[in-house]
Amino acid sequence: MAEKPTPKPTSYCEYVRELPVGNLHRDYHDLEYGLPVKNDTELFELLLLEINQAGLSWDLMLRKREGLRRAYDGFNIDKVAAYTDHDITRLLADAGIIRNQRKIRAAIHNALVIKQLQQEHGSFMQWLDHHHPNTLEEWIRLFKRTFKFTGPEIVNEFLMSAGYLPGAHVPGCPLYAERPVKG
Repeated sequence: MAEKPTPKPTSYCEYVRELPVGNLHRDYHDLEYGLPVKNDTELFELLLLEINQAGLSWDLMLRKREGLRRAYDGFNIDKVAAYTDHDITRLLADAGIIRNQRKIRAAIHNALVIKQLQQEHGSFMQWLDHHHPNTLEEWIRLFKRTFKFTGPEIVNEFLMSAGYLPGAHVPGCPLYAERPVKG
């Protein structure tokens, strides 16, 4: 008699449940995913990770995260906003990151936009809070008008990861009740 195939996980929560503590996915899920982000630098990091993940795997982003942190000056918004063509050339040559010119240029453009949002609203986080609780469709339209390289999936994952939209954790996940959406 043939053995039944193991069903594929239906959620990120289910996927990481069988992974050991210390695994990049397990640690990200347990320690960061769906938690409200503390500051603009963390929000910018999350946005850049989501943008760089487009068309690629989240596993690759978690493995390249330290390289991205180093290459983008610790996700320092002011520094990234000041990047020049020399920095673009440097980033395109860095094997430790995703070397996609559109994603690199979007990071620089979005840093400039965030600086403007900080001037107008006090912080990127306060700008997000000002628009919360938008529906996903409203968020998508807002991000499309405001940022570059932020399609529907990027916006959804960014906002879920940062605790602005529900869905990061599913019922049955031990973290489900601990990670309420920002109120």
